[in-house]
Amino acid sequence: MSKPGSGGDLTRFGPVLVLAAAFIVCFAAVGSMAWKASLPYKGYAEPSVTLVIEAGKPARAAALQLQQARVVRSALAFRILMRLRRAEEKVHAGEYEFTGAMRPDEVLDKLVRGDVVLHKITVPEGLRMDETADLISAAGYGNRASWIEAIHEAKLISDLDPDATDLEGYLFPETYLLPRGATPDSIVAEMVQRFRREMTPLRRSRMQELGLNIRQAVTLASLVEEEAKEDEERPRIAGVFLNRLSSSMLLQCDPTVVYALVRDNQYRGRIYRTDLDYASPYNTYIHPGLPPGPISSPGLRSLDAALNPARTGELYFVVSGPGRHRFSTTLEQHELAVRRYRQGLDLANRHR
Repeated sequence: MSKPGSGGDLTRFGPVLVLAAAFIVCFAAVGSMAWKASLPYKGYAEPSVTLVIEAGKPARAAALQLQQARVVRSALAFRILMRLRRAEEKVHAGEYEFTGAMRPDEVLDKLVRGDVVLHKITVPEGLRMDETADLISAAGYGNRASWIEAIHEAKLISDLDPDATDLEGYLFPETYLLPRGATPDSIVAEMVQRFRREMTPLRRSRMQELGLNIRQAVTLASLVEEEAKEDEERPRIAGVFLNRLSSSMLLQCDPTVVYALVRDNQYRGRIYRTDLDYASPYNTYIHPGLPPGPISSPGLRSLDAALNPARTGELYFVVSGPGRHRFSTTLEQHELAVRRYRQGLDLANRHR
């Protein structure tokens, strides 16, 4: 029997010491791995990498995607981080771009914020709503059927324009930043909301001063948008239209005829003389007053011109050159301007 205090007593603690040592080694290894996993990481060779987190996929799928794209070192470590931060249900679906080395917590913050890639789409002034639909759908957002349904959702504007049956004129022309997967409904709602923001108290006050409601103001602005090419002419063109309205004259605006023909799939690429008699409420050659509604989406310059028309006695205008018009106060002056324009065309054609 060993005496108390002898080396033989240590043999009883041998297994415990071994386990303790193993535990310390494992703990150190895990700590080292956790520390390494928390460091900034960029495992891809390209300057940036883009991946799509799909909606409805479990958190582990996102973690695996990040590891496969070499944005994070370990999917397991990232999942643990997500669980510790209770962020598994907070990750937003969408398209993400990662640039440079990032810590796992920075990556997770990006996903939780929904800091997705935004694509720039510019909608120019003067497009009809169907042209706007074609432009944005061609960029990969929805199909034509879904767009046709979205642009006829008149309830989006019914409080401002109770007579609206669609959103013609109210899809505000602007540059939009759209996330991947944005739906026609959401895009249309954003465009109408942008129009609403532009309907400031000052602009509404000007409408009232002119005796126009929003539908009439936007309709007038759409005519200006289609006729004017130079900003300085927009108020004069608006003034001509308002002068003709107050004089009970037909507006005789060619773009309204084009719009009428396009609506009925009758447009042949240009206006023919017989088209001026085309039976449509939009044809301002045969129907007095403004057309029933906008013929395109006017920009702010045309809208402001319609609300701040030039105060002149001008009743006519005709093209006088690229983007320019000649304005007249009498029919005789106008007919002379038309003859000069046609003579110029004949001369140009003879020299071709």
